[in-house]
Amino acid sequence: MEATVTVCGTVLFLGLRSTLGGRPMAWTPGEAVVLREGPWLGATVIVVRDEPDALVTYTPEGAPFGFPPGPWPTPDGRHPWYGRSGWKGHGMLAVQRPGQAHAVCHFWWGEERRFAGWYLNLQKPFVRTSIGFDTQDLELDIWVRLDGSWSFKDRELMPQRVVEGRWTEEEVAEICAEGDRLGARLDRGERWWDEAWASWSPDPGWGPTPLPEGWEKT
Repeated sequence: MEATVTVCGTVLFLGLRSTLGGRPMAWTPGEAVVLREGPWLGATVIVVRDEPDALVTYTPEGAPFGFPPGPWPTPDGRHPWYGRSGWKGHGMLAVQRPGQAHAVCHFWWGEERRFAGWYLNLQKPFVRTSIGFDTQDLELDIWVRLDGSWSFKDRELMPQRVVEGRWTEEEVAEICAEGDRLGARLDRGERWWDEAWASWSPDPGWGPTPLPEGWEKT
């Protein structure tokens, strides 16, 4: 059974969906949706695959970011990315699975779009709702290189996040424990994701879509 971490956060799909058997019906490939990370960041992404065991989305270059005002637990009360207009560089593919406290993100570099590696983004396990998906980034991440080596990103910042009031000591302990669990699996040589996504290419017609009016209030 996959471990989970319980901290607040939300991701919302654009628009409404009916339900089937008590759960929202799946989105179809190519649909533009709204990723909402807690109440303080929104971005449009494109659905690549939505199945019971996995949600795969693509963030195209130029996908716009939205930053609602609010008293968020940061020095300036804003999301750390505040001021960025949208996604830069090659698009990013993210694979999320129900119950997992992380997403497997795929990155490409250079003019030739060379696959760079996997980024395990620790986050609250996504939860389906009648209008989409809820999640929350947990800040601690793991970069996995093609040769299998890996390293943490931002682990040294976690104690400071407690001082800032962004997380409690208990939440940081849970987040770091999840990171250690993933690191142990990597040390054993495990790859629990489909490596075929590394050679995936987006539909040429998939570009950025504006955030809909009122996305932050839905």
